Amino acid sequence: MNVPLSHVLAVAGLLFVIGGGCAVARRSVLMILVGVEFMLTAASLAFVGAALAHGNLDGQAAAILVMGLAAAEAGLGLALLVQAKRGGATADIDSYNRLGGQ
Repeated sequence: MNVPLSHVLAVAGLLFVIGGGCAVARRSVLMILVGVEFMLTAASLAFVGAALAHGNLDGQAAAILVMGLAAAEAGLGLALLVQAKRGGATADIDSYNRLGGQ
């Protein structure tokens, strides 16, 4: 059973909008990272769907690279959260204004 590319891109677009809304509307670092993960998943889904529709493997390779980027982003985000908790700060995004280099 083949799924049409338009359906795959519609689901990927919906996931991207949900992730973007989550990243913009939240004040917690953890929820912003979850939103970014949704957006990266949507990009991977679009890459794989387009690759399958065109009959090549370039989309799968791009999806693997995006998964590596998502893993690095999750590791960095969790490191920021652990550092904030050790310093007595909260997970609120406003507590990260010190990272601006001032």
